[in-house]
Amino acid sequence: MGLLELFLLAVGLSMDAFAVSICKGISIGRAKIRHALIAGLWFGAFQALMPAIGFFLGVQFERYIQTVDHWIAFLLLAMIGINMIREGVRGEEEESDPSVSARAMFPLAVATSIDALASGVALSAAGGDILWAALFIGLMTFSFSFAGVKAGSGLGSAFGAKAQIAGGAVLCIIGLRILIQHLLGGI
Repeated sequence: MGLLELFLLAVGLSMDAFAVSICKGISIGRAKIRHALIAGLWFGAFQALMPAIGFFLGVQFERYIQTVDHWIAFLLLAMIGINMIREGVRGEEEESDPSVSARAMFPLAVATSIDALASGVALSAAGGDILWAALFIGLMTFSFSFAGVKAGSGLGSAFGAKAQIAGGAVLCIIGLRILIQHLLGGI
């Protein structure tokens, strides 16, 4: 796989994490550099780890993950999105900023990186240096996620509960898109 193909793969895999990071920034409101770093590290680490796992498990694991990955991503993102919408409608405020805690970030990182696991399986079939590819994908995702939190924070500060409701809706739509794409054969 050439550098251009790897770049395009990394950008494509980063987009869900970028969208979720924008939603995180919206829900945080006034995000600090620390929030953006934490989100970037969670998403970047999982986007780097999953292709490596997929690569090492190889083609044998592909059929198992492809049968359930879209359902896992859909359920995780829908549950988190519905909760964000509920909190926005009720005007609930998060206490002591749990939005970047391990409990909040882990399911998001998993949900947005399941497709990276499948791409690792594909990379194993194509050959190449998985360590370089995983590092590149992770750094790209870190960058997009960091920027997403900061961009979302500006939106959240300006629009408050409406932005949180919109962010929750975006998470639900991303989950639904993942589910529909897989059910319809990857359109």
